[in-house]
Amino acid sequence: MTMNRRDFLKVTAGTSGGLVISLSLPGCAGIQTGYDEKSGDWKPDAWLELTADDQVYFTLARVEMGQGTYTGLTTLIAEELEVAPAGIKPRFAPVASEYRNPLYKLQLTGGSISVATSWQPLRVAGASARIMLINAAASVWEVSPGDCRAAEGRVMHPNGNDSLSYGRLVELAAKQKVPDEPALKPRSEWKYIGKNRGRLDAEAKSTGAPIYGIDVELEGMVFAVVTRPPRYGARVRSFDDSEARKLPGVLDVFQIERGVAVVADKYWRARKAQDAVTIEWDNSEALSVSNDQVFDSYHQAADEDPGESERREGDYNDAVERAERLVEASYEQPYLAHATLEPMNATAWYRDSGIEVWAPTQAPDLGRIAAARVTDLSPDNVTIHTTFLGGGFGRRLTNDYIEEASAVAFRMRKPVKLIWSREEDTRHDLYRPAMLHRMQASVSGDTVTGWHHQIVGPQILDWYVRNAAPAQYPWAPKFLYNTLGRVGLMAEGIATPKDHSAIEGAIEYPYRVPNLDIRHTHTDPGVPVSWWRSVGFSHNGFAVETFMDELASELGQDPYRFRRSLIDHEPRHLQVLDRAIALSQWGKPVAEGRARGLALYRSFGTYVAQVVEASVEAGEIRVHKVACAVDCGQVVNPDIVRDQIEGGVIFGLTAALYGDITFEEGQVKQSNFHDYPLMRHDQRPEVMVDIVDSEEAPTGVGEPGVPPVIPALGNALFALSGKRQRKLPLKAQV
Repeated sequence: MTMNRRDFLKVTAGTSGGLVISLSLPGCAGIQTGYDEKSGDWKPDAWLELTADDQVYFTLARVEMGQGTYTGLTTLIAEELEVAPAGIKPRFAPVASEYRNPLYKLQLTGGSISVATSWQPLRVAGASARIMLINAAASVWEVSPGDCRAAEGRVMHPNGNDSLSYGRLVELAAKQKVPDEPALKPRSEWKYIGKNRGRLDAEAKSTGAPIYGIDVELEGMVFAVVTRPPRYGARVRSFDDSEARKLPGVLDVFQIERGVAVVADKYWRARKAQDAVTIEWDNSEALSVSNDQVFDSYHQAADEDPGESERREGDYNDAVERAERLVEASYEQPYLAHATLEPMNATAWYRDSGIEVWAPTQAPDLGRIAAARVTDLSPDNVTIHTTFLGGGFGRRLTNDYIEEASAVAFRMRKPVKLIWSREEDTRHDLYRPAMLHRMQASVSGDTVTGWHHQIVGPQILDWYVRNAAPAQYPWAPKFLYNTLGRVGLMAEGIATPKDHSAIEGAIEYPYRVPNLDIRHTHTDPGVPVSWWRSVGFSHNGFAVETFMDELASELGQDPYRFRRSLIDHEPRHLQVLDRAIALSQWGKPVAEGRARGLALYRSFGTYVAQVVEASVEAGEIRVHKVACAVDCGQVVNPDIVRDQIEGGVIFGLTAALYGDITFEEGQVKQSNFHDYPLMRHDQRPEVMVDIVDSEEAPTGVGEPGVPPVIPALGNALFALSGKRQRKLPLKAQV
């Protein structure tokens, strides 16, 4: 196609058209794109949109909850499109099959895979658009496309003087053939990838501009709160709302599946009325366990059931028979809450035979199922507007709060904002599972000849499949939802992915030990559980790396040298180990009253080694320094990598020092930050992060900072006191 300059100017003068590029993501077939002449907008299920007025929009299919996808994924597009990242306007994706996570086959954000799964497809999309724009400009100038180049949102003429903005070219670019395999920019030419640049959402968040779920405001909006049973599994037997209805602003009080809802014209009026409602609970099917009972049941299960073999190499039983001695230890980890700073909330509005939901959710397609489940609507009649998230950590993968808001809005026929209090958020969380680990190693001389790890506890998929299975088949009638969940569990590892939540990080045991026996004894005491930042890696990391330290001590070896001798066949492990040791100055003495501990771990494809320097002061554990070496493959934004590793360290230390959700007769004792505290600013250690300059494929950074810091702190306390701690949270011992 060619067009002379005069005709080009005639065609493009005053045009309002645009170019929409469909990204070549896995499973991304049949995206409907096009310009809506009536509204002047392009259809929302496009990924990359360039408009005639030089606006560039990127539809972001992974939510932003602080982990940096808003900046990182936009940078990938910007690099290949030759537009500064700040010149692109990200917008959150609607629910559509094209936006599903290719690993999980659901539209969710988790598992630290956003960059890893987007690295190639997004760059291809940006490169395709750039090539089409160059071809369009070349056709106008009647020159070879190879003599043109793109820069800063313009295509440059071979003469070096003339240029055309992308906006002037979109109509013609849309007629160009989409490249089959566009050449991507070589690493040596990157302007944005791998550079230290600020976050695109930093200024807006600093000024309060972004809309989080709790910020949503709609005309005529009312407010709802829900009283849920204090024990999981209980149901409402009866309630008396007579006093509540007398209070100012109260609009309605009624029962929903999850408890009793109070609706008022203002939030605090709803809260006050909530206290005036008396409820009698039916506890016939309610949870009644305590933490002691949970761990008693775990030990009993471990005694009775050796568990399913998850990884076996060599002959561990033979190694035991030949061993000079056995080293054994058991580790217990409690339930943990997510404690996101923005509590659970959602706004829903039922109108025109459909319902709209505004929510901070990590899984908008599951949110659509949640809303449909509690109304007479099909998922097609549910619209989810994803907002910014004030923390996720896996909690917002479960959309119980959307169920509640939708149930209330369906009755009220008004826009309803439902907010959980901090107390409700703590006591009605879906927790990180409590887990038991039984470890055994066979030793001959100064050599570890065998490794046995029995993991005891539940699987998260058992609790998550309720809405996840229907989300994969949104066309299914609602009466099949529960059946789909049961089928999904029965087909686990066959027709559906295997649930690795209990075993991940254990089955990837990297040390060179000839005989391995790693097992999972599946037992579930009935406490609701869900994904928690770093999931199974968090509890397996504590068990594996603490036991490795115990073995080093048993053999009289330096913890670093001991690990190094067993990892020299793993160059990426070895590199981060050596770099963390150097960064921490491991060989130099520490100040009096302090000690160092080490841990090495790979999670979500990322290699992390951490050295913690700690002390016990005035009866409290004090963490002074954490040295981290990280290999996460090619880095998009080093600042964000550092932020996420530092955040993971603080998150992990919070769990190590304070994390403990305790049940008594089925009720959670903790309620707020006074008895479920977070690490405060004055307790924050100095965190040093050394990022490996790698050309390997990018891997995750949102979660890998969490698992090693917990055992590293425990190992430091052992070095300080000589007393080994095998239960979390850690205690001050001298």
